[in-house]
Amino acid sequence: MVAHNQVAADNAISTAAESRRRPEPSSSSSSSPAAPAAPARPRPCPAVPAPAPGDTHFRTFRSHAEYRRITRASALLDACGFYWGPLSVHGAHERLRAEPVGTFLVRDSRQRNCFFALSVKMASGPTSIRVHFQAGRFHLDGSRESFDCLFELLEHYVAAPRRMLGAPLRQRRVRPLQELCRQRIVATVGRENLARIPLNPVLRDYLSSFPFQI
Repeated sequence: MVAHNQVAADNAISTAAESRRRPEPSSSSSSSPAAPAAPARPRPCPAVPAPAPGDTHFRTFRSHAEYRRITRASALLDACGFYWGPLSVHGAHERLRAEPVGTFLVRDSRQRNCFFALSVKMASGPTSIRVHFQAGRFHLDGSRESFDCLFELLEHYVAAPRRMLGAPLRQRRVRPLQELCRQRIVATVGRENLARIPLNPVLRDYLSSFPFQI
């Protein structure tokens, strides 16, 4: 009997201690739903570093006059029909391989600080020559002769006694009749005399838009 009472007392003490250790449920969590979590704030995108000065294919123009000459050369190239844009060296040589000697085209240069390149079919096969632009004038790599205009340079080598250049390789083989007429008029009267021809302003502007014999 004493043993039984002692066991019951020990059990009561153990139960009381267990109840003291067990945490009581929170009244707020049982009576109301949990508050929604705050939305996550968007993480800022990492800043993209600006390109370093001079990190470009071409050098900076030294004057507004240089800028005007390059933009004019680009406009004339877009109108000439034998400017092939970013054509690679391999692509240019493949197009010229089956053409007659002297056939040429103008394309963008892949060399740093050089705007354009001249690819031409020589007797030994196609080759490419850089067209440099220095002090506001154009000249071929390795040549001392320079010109104010890229197309004056091309006309010079077309008309030179050695005839380094022949006919240009145009992207369109059949040229519009008006282009052929303009070329013939320029060759007959010369570009310096185009303004003297008694024509209406529209035709005069068309002749002066590409006053070259190429």
